[in-house]
Amino acid sequence: MSTSTTTGTRGETVPTEPSAATAADHGQGDAADVTALLERGRTLATPVLRAAVDRLAPPMDTVAAYHFGWIDAEGRPSDGDGGKAVRPALALLSAEAAGAAPEVGVPGAVAVELVHNFSLLHDDLMDGDEQRRHRDTVWKVHGPAQAILVGDALFALANEVLLELDTVEAGRATRRLTAATRALIDGQAQDISYEHRERVTVEECLEMEGNKTGALLACAVSIGAVLGGADDETADTLEKYGYHLGLAFQAVDDLLGIWGDPESTGKQTWSDLRQRKKSLPVVAALAAGGPASEELGQLLAADAKANDFENFSEAEFAHRAALIEKAGGREWTAAEARRQHTIALQAIESVAMPERVRAQLAALADFVVVRKR
Repeated sequence: MSTSTTTGTRGETVPTEPSAATAADHGQGDAADVTALLERGRTLATPVLRAAVDRLAPPMDTVAAYHFGWIDAEGRPSDGDGGKAVRPALALLSAEAAGAAPEVGVPGAVAVELVHNFSLLHDDLMDGDEQRRHRDTVWKVHGPAQAILVGDALFALANEVLLELDTVEAGRATRRLTAATRALIDGQAQDISYEHRERVTVEECLEMEGNKTGALLACAVSIGAVLGGADDETADTLEKYGYHLGLAFQAVDDLLGIWGDPESTGKQTWSDLRQRKKSLPVVAALAAGGPASEELGQLLAADAKANDFENFSEAEFAHRAALIEKAGGREWTAAEARRQHTIALQAIESVAMPERVRAQLAALADFVVVRKR
């Protein structure tokens, strides 16, 4: 995959704005059509996902349908943005990596999506986010209590969807899903605690993001294989790909959380700065040293003491973002996304699978790293 480079603040060569990956980069032609992979995931998983959500008691079924974008706030049918569907796509590919049909991975895809959306419902409430996917979040429309209850219900449904298969493989898949969910919750707890600390190390930030994002993507890319009968060694190796892909995904999200276009992200400008997130660009900038780093540290420390962003102007958030970039935080995070992407691709080199599937996993990894900033 071609990309321009620049020399980073620590002497490393890092990518700036990479061009979109193409199937030709892997020599696989149409096999690496990411759009088709994502659409397949939606097509196969969505009917099963909707059937699971329909089991919920009113009004939770309606609240969940609003969250997924199937209806609007007044209950009218909607074709709202339901997300990128990366996790379902990975779950179906995971089944194929084990030599099974993609449909074998559908219960795993649905279970992972249910857990992912359980976390989004709770995260939006805890973070005070008022917008997701270009519309008001569930807690804003239906209240905090419904956001909590529906999130809990989705987590319970995820386990039901798997255990109802009543197979040995389903039990193995459920154990992986519950372990990933626990790690995800650990990551959210770490994320919240870091907001109240003046300093967080890069290592701590990566551990938190590995839990919060990497664990569930790791599960997504192994759960279909487990349902398809793969052994633990194969599943563990696929999880390594997913874990490092998750870290790459989160690094890009961290860039979008500060510099992303609201039209693309569906969130406010400088959203992570507004929430005092100790994301990778911030942590890397604080660790870099130099005048911009020191000024940033002083401002963030003063912000924490003031405990009030209501009177902040857009120019003040823009200034903090500029300091992060000047200190090298943006550049370092872009480089880290590429590094984690490379580790992910290396992990699947040792797994015996159809070359078409390997190329598709590589294409999805490329998609994660080159998403529009």
